[in-house]
Amino acid sequence: MPPHRPVEDDAAGPVRSEPGSLLEHVPVAVFGIDDRERICWWGPGARGLFGHEAAQALTRPAALLFPGTAAPEDVAPAARLVGKARTLGYWRVRMPARHRDGTVFDCGFRVFPVTAADGGWAVLGLASRGKELDRVKTNLSFLDALFETCPIGLVMLDQDLRYVHLNQALADMDGLPLEDHLGRRTDEVMLTHDGGAFRALMEGVARDGRPVVGTLVGMRTLGFPDRDQVRSVSLFPLSGAGDTRRGVGGLLVDVTDREQALLDATAARQRLELLDRATARIGTTLDVDVTARELVEAAVPDFCDASVVELVRWADEREPFDPALPLVTHRIAALTTLPPPAPELVGGLETITYPPGSGIHDMLRTGRPVCVAVNEDFTTRTVAHRERARLLLDSGLACIAIAPLVARGTVQGLAMFGRSAARPAFDESDLSLAGELASRAALSLDNARLYSRVRDIALTLQRALLPTAPATGPYVDLAHRYLPGSRITEVGGDWYDAISLPGDRVALVVGDVMGHGVPAAAAMGRLRVTAKALARHVTEPAALMTELDAYTQETGIELATCLYLVYDPHTGFARMANAGHPPLLVRHAGGTAETIGDVLGVPLGVGGVPFRSTDVELPDGAVLALYTDGLVESRDRDLDAGIAALGRELGAGAASGSLEDAADRILDRMLPDSATDDTVLILARVHRAT
Repeated sequence: MPPHRPVEDDAAGPVRSEPGSLLEHVPVAVFGIDDRERICWWGPGARGLFGHEAAQALTRPAALLFPGTAAPEDVAPAARLVGKARTLGYWRVRMPARHRDGTVFDCGFRVFPVTAADGGWAVLGLASRGKELDRVKTNLSFLDALFETCPIGLVMLDQDLRYVHLNQALADMDGLPLEDHLGRRTDEVMLTHDGGAFRALMEGVARDGRPVVGTLVGMRTLGFPDRDQVRSVSLFPLSGAGDTRRGVGGLLVDVTDREQALLDATAARQRLELLDRATARIGTTLDVDVTARELVEAAVPDFCDASVVELVRWADEREPFDPALPLVTHRIAALTTLPPPAPELVGGLETITYPPGSGIHDMLRTGRPVCVAVNEDFTTRTVAHRERARLLLDSGLACIAIAPLVARGTVQGLAMFGRSAARPAFDESDLSLAGELASRAALSLDNARLYSRVRDIALTLQRALLPTAPATGPYVDLAHRYLPGSRITEVGGDWYDAISLPGDRVALVVGDVMGHGVPAAAAMGRLRVTAKALARHVTEPAALMTELDAYTQETGIELATCLYLVYDPHTGFARMANAGHPPLLVRHAGGTAETIGDVLGVPLGVGGVPFRSTDVELPDGAVLALYTDGLVESRDRDLDAGIAALGRELGAGAASGSLEDAADRILDRMLPDSATDDTVLILARVHRAT
């Protein structure tokens, strides 16, 4: 640097260190001493520290900055600075300095040699008041000690509420290493059940700069997901220095023991949330297996680590429970998050026998949920198979809550919920929740059981009322299929028949009664019997439809559709009438399929609208398709599209092929796996009399 060159000083204040550090508010004086021990550089902070203007200091001896020596033989301070800097290259020292007003103060110096612009050398010095340096050192030491030894959790977060710095006490409270926090969001580590209120509180501190003191927050943590905690949380804004980002600082104290009431309230809220979710999930269908699966999925992993549902196989449901007899159950649902051998334990043995005196008998005797420890005594009393007992002991389960599935005074079965040692054991509140879950599931299971029973009755009735071997004669080959809908829907009123008439004629009829269940099946049976009786005496299809319409109104059958035709092999004609039913399809020998739909008519039961008959000529070998709407109509396919698809499937088959194979192929291709409505399909190949 050129000697004796004053520094341009446009700043109003002293030179500061890098923004954001603790040295930011410590005044630093920058000055230079040349090889003649004269001041050759005077920085902006030097004026504030020593009191001299640049014009008064430059070219003056550096002794201006120091008090006199105590003895003549002592080395002058300026000479010491220059000598040490040249000898050591860098020297740090505390020594007295003198202000322009004559006062002497303790000062810290850092000096090092630099090369001047003319090739010579000089010593560059940095100086600060000793008490300011001591303050910084004290603050740094305090912060280091605070983060290392303070038993209170301390945390620094950025403006996005991600961990920047924390102490070991908070890491221990969270159950995670320090390094696993850094960069994570707070809601990834501190798991609250307050609808986001805690996060909103922290965001408000970061956004508005208003501190929060002593707020109680109930939570679990990523490291301790099964341990409820209550923390007293104080938050304050970190304003940032220079261009650094704002953030949030926090002090967190574990006050779980002191605030047990809040902890209990948090746990109760969690149980209510679990019960609310389970209520929404359980009983969405009238299927026993689906309902049981919904129960275990609602319980695992929020409530427990493993769960099973078993239905009791009673010898006689009317007999009361006898604790002196073995109990046989059928496991219909199971789920676990534990490692092997737990999956093998809950997933094996669909039929289970519990000996008298088992924990299951204890539960059924009282009718209340019980909690049992998984130990040798429990397995000896409850598990009949020695290998299963060993699996249970090795499964990692520490305790099991057993709850009865009781609805309408009938014990349906039992639900078991298991927890590992990593979770707290079931308390009374947990047992109450287990009982509530089981009770709600039991009602759904009983509804499904009753529905299945009614559906089986209706299906049995319907099948009994449908023909098993319809009469056709030598001029009509027949294949017929009836498929009930899925278990989600009740049995419908689909029906069909083939009737031998005088003169080698054959009547084919298919119908669908509106409604489901036993009433629809009974109405279907009455219509089929009536149509068969009328067919032998009423030769005109339109007249037969008129009689069926009157019968439908008289007997209170709401509505029904029907397609009726009579084939005469001697003329090759079929005469037909339609009461609102999907139209007849005819496949000709060449492979084309034709829809005969110009006489649809209105459904039976409407009344007041006349029916009419129409003739259709059928070539030898033609295949007729009579069907119900369950085959051609679904949620994702309208009726017209379904009829067109059935026509293509009918035309694709060989005219001389097996009608049985053709019927199976059509059903496989036309019906989805989860068909919801009943389906009837009749394929009839007609021949002319020679």
